[in-house]
Amino acid sequence: MVSNIFLALGSNKGDRLNFISEAINKISENENCGLVKVSSIYETTPYGLTAQENFFNAAIEIKTSFTIEELYYFVKEVERKTGRMKSSVHQGPREIDVDIIFYNNLIYNSDKLTVPHKDSLKRDFVMTPLIEIASEFVHPILNKKLCEIDLSLIERHIICKIKALSISPKG
Repeated sequence: MVSNIFLALGSNKGDRLNFISEAINKISENENCGLVKVSSIYETTPYGLTAQENFFNAAIEIKTSFTIEELYYFVKEVERKTGRMKSSVHQGPREIDVDIIFYNNLIYNSDKLTVPHKDSLKRDFVMTPLIEIASEFVHPILNKKLCEIDLSLIERHIICKIKALSISPKG
């Protein structure tokens, strides 16, 4: 299994905490994935389209036997099974959003996916949970540990840390 796979999760519709917990459970229950670490939940203001409810955001580390493309389709299926409804509004409200931020040290670009996630360094609600669970991980493009990346100039969206999730790593 490939290690150092990091996913960011967000929700701002309905029972936000439940949507995030349910998505993490669906990921960890798959035979091709093993949950390694789970960050705390952070309440954040919206990014992009700001006229919507606040988000809950978190990050997880998994190990997987999925290729990068298989993982992409798997997380899209997790979103669908967790209750994500299609929307024509880019960056609009959503029940659950799961993004692949890092896939080990892979640098990957396709028409559907860019890894490392192209906007991760602009989003404190992605970087803060990642640093919480993987401060020593080396960003494959910057060649710096996450804890060494200067985040002082990015927009601030985090309102507060809500809580740690009580989901235990499996595998």
